[in-house]
Amino acid sequence: MPHTQEQDYFDASEPAMGFTDSAAKKVTHLMEDEDNQDLRLRVYVTGGGCSGFSYGFTFDDKVAEDDTQIENGQVTMVVDSMSIQYLMGATVDYKESLQGSQFSVSNPNATTTCGCGSSFSI
Repeated sequence: MPHTQEQDYFDASEPAMGFTDSAAKKVTHLMEDEDNQDLRLRVYVTGGGCSGFSYGFTFDDKVAEDDTQIENGQVTMVVDSMSIQYLMGATVDYKESLQGSQFSVSNPNATTTCGCGSSFSI
């Protein structure tokens, strides 16, 4: 099937990942706590974990040229160019429960996940 400019336009308008309102709200609170409006949630994938890869989360006020940026309101999530290939179509959420509070990833690309929810395989 030939590649068209319309496909480029459509692909560019679709976000690479989801970023829930709950996750954005938590980032907003952390930005206020740190008094730093430039903070972004950085999501990444590393090798290791009980299923092969692990999700990681950190806060960063810098954006690399090849980072993918996903916005929800005034909040931005960034993903590096290596990690985005494993996270395309995934959604980052923030949940509070009796077990604790944490950011989590719902990843349709993962074929296996572990019980802790922070490692996966493809």
